[in-house]
Amino acid sequence: MKTLKIAIQKSGRLNEKSVELLKNCGLNFENYKSSLISPVSNFPLEILFLRDDDIPEYVQDGIADLGIVGENVIQETEVDVAYLQRLGFGRCSLKIAVQNTSNMESISELDGKSIATSYPNILSKYLQQNNVQADIRTISGSVEISPGLGLADAICDLVSTGGTLKSNGLKPFADVMSSEAVLIGRKGSENEDLIQELIARVQSVLRAKETKYVVLNVERKNLEAVVKLLPGVKSPSVVPLAEAEWVAVHTVIPERDFWDRISQLKQAGAQGIVVMPIEKIIL
Repeated sequence: MKTLKIAIQKSGRLNEKSVELLKNCGLNFENYKSSLISPVSNFPLEILFLRDDDIPEYVQDGIADLGIVGENVIQETEVDVAYLQRLGFGRCSLKIAVQNTSNMESISELDGKSIATSYPNILSKYLQQNNVQADIRTISGSVEISPGLGLADAICDLVSTGGTLKSNGLKPFADVMSSEAVLIGRKGSENEDLIQELIARVQSVLRAKETKYVVLNVERKNLEAVVKLLPGVKSPSVVPLAEAEWVAVHTVIPERDFWDRISQLKQAGAQGIVVMPIEKIIL
């Protein structure tokens, strides 16, 4: 049987979440911090721990079958890969930032200015789309200090909380792109059975994170009103209780509207509501 290879970040902001996702998929592997390759003992898969900038190209060239990497890296390296699944973590934005003392108000005012960045390809496309001609200065690290040192008039860098910008006297000026971690594959290989099986595991974990398992008690006379509020995976499960006029209802509720739905359920007569996390949902 073929052994798949998946490339993930060896160190950095996506490493921990990528490892957690794979572990939650039921994959057993060890020593990932001390080795560049870790075999999975219960699935035909090897995990490669690489620099994030190398992951898209490894996947494009077929050295790895799959990869987990930020969308910003995919766009910057300009590789030709298949997007298999957005993963919902590692969210951030690539922004242009200027000094707090700057009076610039529109993107056109960057015309003729210098911008320091580690993402010259993405920035160049963005500026072209906005008809701005600026001097792009490629810097591999510590981009935020460039304006303070007089190296550039602005920067273009990843922003998560904005704390680094503030500490360097900078403020966000324009949004270039939003990014999150993505599961990618080599084009043409995404329909292989093993890859589809692994994608199914990933999707089951992601679905579970987006929902809560809920058990509640309700009188039969209020059951119809409660069930209308509970779509479940297909439909809620209704179980008779020892007290003849009461039933227990089992279902799942999307995380995004959880508290609003709970409030509606209480108003409809639900009592004794128990909420539990879900490990996986397999459809």
